[in-house]
Formats: sequence, C-alpha cells, structure tokens
Amino acid sequence: MTRPSENGFLANLQAKAVRWLEDNRGLVIVLFCLPASFLFDSAIQIRCWIRRTFFSAPADHPKRVREIQKCVQQRNALPESERKPMCTAKPNWLSLSLTFYRKDLCHQVPIDLFDILELDEERLTIKVEPNVSVGDLTRYLTPKGYTLAVTLEIADATAGGLAFGVGMTTYSHKVGLYQETVLSYDVVTADGELVHVTADNEHADLFHCLPWSHGTLGFLVALELKLIKIKPYVHMKYLPVHSQKEYCDKMMELSGALDKDYPVPDYLEATIYDKDNAVILIGNFADVDTDEKKAKINEVTRWYKPWFYKHVETFLNKEGEEYIPIQDYLLRHNRAIFWVLEAMIPFGNHPVFRALLGWACPPKPAFLKYTTTAAVREMTFSKQVFQDIVMPLNTLADQVNTAIDLFDTFPLLVYPCRIYDHGRGPQGQLRPPPKEGLTSGSNFAMFNDLGVYGVPGQVKRREPYNPTKAMRAMEKFTRDVGGYSFLYADLFMTEDEFNQMFDLTLYNAVREKYHCEGAFPKLYDKVKPEIDVIALGDKSEN
Repeated sequence: MTRPSENGFLANLQAKAVRWLEDNRGLVIVLFCLPASFLFDSAIQIRCWIRRTFFSAPADHPKRVREIQKCVQQRNALPESERKPMCTAKPNWLSLSLTFYRKDLCHQVPIDLFDILELDEERLTIKVEPNVSVGDLTRYLTPKGYTLAVTLEIADATAGGLAFGVGMTTYSHKVGLYQETVLSYDVVTADGELVHVTADNEHADLFHCLPWSHGTLGFLVALELKLIKIKPYVHMKYLPVHSQKEYCDKMMELSGALDKDYPVPDYLEATIYDKDNAVILIGNFADVDTDEKKAKINEVTRWYKPWFYKHVETFLNKEGEEYIPIQDYLLRHNRAIFWVLEAMIPFGNHPVFRALLGWACPPKPAFLKYTTTAAVREMTFSKQVFQDIVMPLNTLADQVNTAIDLFDTFPLLVYPCRIYDHGRGPQGQLRPPPKEGLTSGSNFAMFNDLGVYGVPGQVKRREPYNPTKAMRAMEKFTRDVGGYSFLYADLFMTEDEFNQMFDLTLYNAVREKYHCEGAFPKLYDKVKPEIDVIALGDKSEN
C-alpha cells in the first residue's frame, strides 16, 4: 500500500521533472529529437524514393483505384453488425492535423496513391493522386515554369489533404482558397462506386461539399488542379508600418478589397510583431537579368540563413527589397514551421546553431506526432496555441486585439484571401459572405487568415492560463464576425456552436444521397479533439 507521503513525493518529483523539461526543452530536442527526426525523415525519404523509382506507374492508376473499390465493397458485404465507419489507413502521425482521430475504431482502407498523373500545359492543369505532397509538386513544377495557384508553405502537406481540408496562401487574395483551384475530384463513394465530380455535372452537389469534409463523404483517388505561370524569382519588397490603423488600411488597399480592379501584387502577406508594428510583404514574379538584381538574390531557405520571419523582422525600421528564388519563396516558412520552432528550440536562430545544425531543422512534423504521448499531447494542448482562423479583413484590428487579449503571443500571420459568393443556395460548408461585405462590382469579399502560433504570454510568465476559455472566446469572436476556424487544429466548440459557424444543410443532404450515414463519420465527430478539452482547461488552472 502506498503511503500519502510517498504519493506527495512522487507528485512533487513529477512536477519538477516536467518543469525541468519545460525549461530545457530546446536542449532535449537538440540532443534527442533532432537526430531521431533526421533518421526518421531519412527512412521516409528512402521509402518514397523506392516507391517512386520501382513502383510508380501512373498507367496503373485505374488498377489501384479498383483495389480501393474492392476494399469498400468487402466492408459493405460484412454483416451489418460488423460494419464500422470507414477511414483511410494513413497513420495519424502522417497527418498534419493536430488531433488523433480514433482510427482503431474504424474500418481502415489503404489509399496507396502517390503519383503525378498528368500535366496539361495548354490548359494549365495538373492531375494528381491524393498523397502527392506540396514538396513533390513544387520540385516537379517550378523548373517547368509553373506552380499550383495555391501552394501551402509546408512541404509535407498533401494535395488530397488540402482538397478535403482547406488551403490558403499569399496568392489567395487573387484566387481564393485552395478549393477554388480544384477542377475535378475522382471519389470512391460509400457504395464502392467511382464517380468523377465537377461543378457542372450530376455530382455538383458533392463537388461543393468535398472541401472542408475531411474524408467524411468518400475516398479521394485523384484531383485536377489549376496552375499558374511563374518566373524564376519573386521580387520582394518589405514595407514597415508603425500603427495598427496603417497596416489594416494598407492590407485592405493592397489586397484589392476596396477595388476589384486594383493592380494587386502576385503575393501579399503581413507579419505583425506587436500591436502597432508590422512588416507588409509585397511580392511579384520577376526575372533576374542584371548584375544589380543578381546582387540582391537571397536564397532564404538555406540552412545557415536566419529563419524567414526573423529576416523579415530586420525590416521593421527600414524598407527593403530583394529577389528570392521562386522555390525558396514558396517554402520560405517550412524551415522554422513559421515560428513554431522557436518554442521548441529557443536558440535555434543563433548563427552558431544554424551553421552547425540548421541542416537538421525542422524536426519532422510526422516524427513529432509519432512520438506524441498522451502526456505530451496534454502539455502541448495546455501550453501552446496553434490556430488558423479565417475572418473578414475589415475586422483585422478587432482580430488582432482579441488575439492579444487572449493569447499575448507574437508574431501574428495575416494572409488576405477572397471568399466567394457563387450565387447559388447552400455552397458547401462555408457560409457565403454577407452581400454588404462584397467588394464593389464583384462576387467576393476579402477575408484573411489570422495565424496564431506559439506559447501564450501567460504561460511564458507562468501566470494562470486556461486554453479552453481562451479558445472558446476566440471561436465566439470568429462566429460573431462571420468567420471560420481551420479544422486541422483543436476545436473547442460544442456541436451546436460548430453548426452555427458552418452551414451543413447541403452537406447533410449529400451524406444522405451518397449513403454516408454509418459508412463515414460525421464531420464534427471526425475533427473534434480526441481529448476532453473542458476537463483539461479546468485542470490547467489548478
């Protein structure tokens, strides 16, 4: 029998160990996580090389799809009492979602689809299988003079994950969300049928609901995406601003929110370093054809270079310009995972560290997730924030002030993005923007992604912090202004609140039409945290 004094001793020892790990997290990650992550990533890369070299066969795509259909049909042939909801067999740790969906309770279907199927340079489209990564596509397309119209900055993101989730980037003020660049989906339904889904065929209702569906309406086996032509470099201008009103007004102007015919730049974003100080990044495709331009080339993703957001910070008190190779620009935030790596390795941007170990960064996201135990998940949940939220750009000042009040962490990321009203009834899970918010003479309103990543100031100062209360307040603000939470991150909403934020009218009709009930989990059940966020929030205050 354990005596009370022993319990107290063990609890005190555990608390000291946790505190030591918190205070020395960077050292632990450098000594153990980085080497293990490097080996882990190397093994994955070797596996990918073997798969591409010896097993890649775009011509065999129909055969691979038939195998998926067969798996679904075999599940459907089981006695009703033995049929579980279906999901992909892709391990949770390979997903960029923060949550750990209980796939062990599902009928898992392997989706071994990793090939680029067809590049159509006349139509400016590319057809790919769902597990092709952003890194693969960037390496394949940029030497040919193309890129996806919406290219996420994280190389491990996949074409299919973005299609059934959401994607936004610094070109989105010109084209909208990733879903606006998808021309067609090939989907295996709950009945095991293969359907080709477009905006104007008999499956148009399904087309509008597949974005933000997170695998709850079918299995994606291929998709066709729009491309844009590019030049070898991005001419980047850095514009420092020193008041909240100034950067809010500038983003409205430069994004085209005030005038649909305004000559907007190719790429646009802002990094906010405190309430009143930010740097606006204005990028345009460019050639480097003079010695003067060549002298301004900056390959920002080199391992020994400063993290990109730290480089941007040097322009807070001066304007600047440079030429960034297009592939470096597209993956500029990959090396520091925006600025999340600073919370893991506080000294990671030091020149000595970058010179010696910068090549090993960042720790592989898949490895971090693979090694996440329940205790680590609980700690990161209660001591970090990682959220992307889409809200009307004309509320930016209120967004920033709310984020500061609740999380007190910087920098903050701002990407402007068109949200369209396509003029039909329910247009999928996203509610159309209000008519009064539309840019004059257009069918879109300008929204923005507010990226809040890092350790809240209250945690840094070791003050009381309840992540559940903070995030529920942020979600309420988001609903009140007509915004949406990205569903890869932890949600704190009840199902009723979720249904207020998103419009599930068409989604529910599609689930019934395509026999998804019982075959696939419901959207809220698929994306809600696997942990009790209310209990953990209460615990964090004690």
